[in-house]
Amino acid sequence: MNRALMRVSLACLAMFLLLLVNVNYVQAFESSGLAGKPGNVRVFNQQFQYQRGAIVAGGDTKIAESRLIKGTSSYRRFYPDGPVYAPVTGYDSIYGATGIEAAEGSELSGSAPGLDVHNLISLFTGKPKQGASVYLTISPKAQQAAYQALASKGYVGSVVALDPSTGAILAMASYPTFNPNVYTTLSGVALDRIDKRLRAEKSQPLLNRAINATYPPGSTFKIVTSSTAFSTQKVANTSSTIPAPTNFQLPGSSKVLINDNNEACADGNPPIIEAFYLSCNTAFGKLGIAVGGPALHRYAGRFGMNNPGLRIPLPVSPSVFPLETDPDFVALSAIGQFNDQVTPLQEAMFAAAIANGGKLMTPHLVQQVLAPDLTVTQQAQPTVLATPVTPQVAGNLQQMMTAVVQNPAGTAYDVNKSVAGVEIAGKTGTAQNGVNNTGLNDAVFTCYAPTTNPKIAVGVIVQGGGYGAATAAPIAMQVIRAYLGIR
Repeated sequence: MNRALMRVSLACLAMFLLLLVNVNYVQAFESSGLAGKPGNVRVFNQQFQYQRGAIVAGGDTKIAESRLIKGTSSYRRFYPDGPVYAPVTGYDSIYGATGIEAAEGSELSGSAPGLDVHNLISLFTGKPKQGASVYLTISPKAQQAAYQALASKGYVGSVVALDPSTGAILAMASYPTFNPNVYTTLSGVALDRIDKRLRAEKSQPLLNRAINATYPPGSTFKIVTSSTAFSTQKVANTSSTIPAPTNFQLPGSSKVLINDNNEACADGNPPIIEAFYLSCNTAFGKLGIAVGGPALHRYAGRFGMNNPGLRIPLPVSPSVFPLETDPDFVALSAIGQFNDQVTPLQEAMFAAAIANGGKLMTPHLVQQVLAPDLTVTQQAQPTVLATPVTPQVAGNLQQMMTAVVQNPAGTAYDVNKSVAGVEIAGKTGTAQNGVNNTGLNDAVFTCYAPTTNPKIAVGVIVQGGGYGAATAAPIAMQVIRAYLGIR
């Protein structure tokens, strides 16, 4: 063999070996990336030929799974209790996904990088591809209670419950809702018709009100105003008195701030704890001016507001507290009105931070992800999102929130009847909304329980529900009872 032919042969052998290495590398390590590329028709057609991973709540309750279509080799997604868990699971359809189905889509489909080794083993052993299972922090008992409390009365609103010590989301209900099973059809024509109908409904069933709708917080924002006052030494302790006139003329405005039903606030100069459990608007409007708009804005941020990057892992619409400097606007913002906007998740975060001694844990939905061989590929690690207040300030707010529910004059005292034996701490809110406050008041409530060693924090907002104590607080009590096992 002449030298030229030898060089050509060696070059061909080298190229063949490089091609072989490349093919194996792509098969083993690049398959996930290629599978995720848009326009991959082969993957689109194959996605229904394997079993997508399950979504599990409470350790053993499957709330989403793939079932084999009878007489075929294709799988179809199924949601056993669809409407109850729709704000959590979302849906997986031939055109896309939402909720956990989207946020954890690569794990559920089996294409996540962490599953590459498992997929390689399955390839060599001839086992069919299978997605990982996603285990959530959701408590089925709390979720069912939250959903039923809203649906049984036809309330438009949402409930979110958190574990204050970890940030684990225990319930996330939204109503009106939808049945994600209608999105699992394999017919593009049928899916398009269903989607258009649901998007056209005035009740907005596809809107996840828990994390993507915002409302005025009303008097629940007095938690932040009080925290700011204590933290900036404008108020020394819960026994310190603050001015609380029956009427308060807003500076530079013709508007007059009043208390509910134009009532007097105690003797007009009550301790802050009394002004808090009576929920006196004039007291906290004046207090807001005293601490100032920039300080309120800063502490609102520490409680989680004005954060466009929060994910649970679903993207969360930011709760908003604008930076105001005009005293009249600051006074209104300090009582949760004007342009203040919060999600129901944010309401739960207010209570959770106080319950946890001033540490706000990062809210999260995913507890762990298990590969088909039960190997843990993801495990939640509780992290601190922020420390809005010191333990001492948190202790002051704990006293004040406890008085709202436990003091006979407190705005939420009546809820004690439904949770005998468990001490609750909370704050009511009745939020005005609409142009010139022409809309029906939203009912708002945030709380935690028990007051010693808290296990659950709950935020409730009912659109047009009226008084927080009358409408939102009883819903929170139902969730607490279910979660703590109180009959």
